[in-house]
Amino acid sequence: MILYVARHGQTILNEQNKVCGITDVDLTNKGKEQAKALALAVGGKNIDKIISSPLKRAVQTSNIVSEICNIPMEIDKRLIEQNYGIYEGADRKNEDFLNNKSQFAYRYPNGESMMQVAYRVYGFLDEIIEIYKEKSVLLICHGGVCRIINTYFRDMTNKEFFDYTLGNGELEEYII
Repeated sequence: MILYVARHGQTILNEQNKVCGITDVDLTNKGKEQAKALALAVGGKNIDKIISSPLKRAVQTSNIVSEICNIPMEIDKRLIEQNYGIYEGADRKNEDFLNNKSQFAYRYPNGESMMQVAYRVYGFLDEIIEIYKEKSVLLICHGGVCRIINTYFRDMTNKEFFDYTLGNGELEEYII
């Protein structure tokens, strides 16, 4: 199996450097262009299925890739971004947010912990690796979820995990 993982295109909150967990926002024009560029990047890769987060920015990115590349798409709620609770919409450089972000078992007030996200994403990965073992699948999701997926396949220190970023419209490949 080959698993491709991409982050959705840019949103206004990404552009403003704001925390954008479960806040459901559309792609910017630049985000739509990033989705088209992603479609070109995956166009020759023989992908059998796209599985998307249900948030608008991921669905819009997935729809663009699906339409350009003629790849069937489905939505799975387990790919939704982490709920950052009271930090939704806050500046990404907010000291409290950054401190909490480095504490993996810390549940954001009115949100969820990174450990909770890892639990649902790892279960999802276990399932799709079994179901699609002879296929190639593209997941289109979010920065935090991409970070968790990376830990499923690669050992990382806490600092490497904290520093890992997949940019808007960027693609990772995991050969299983």
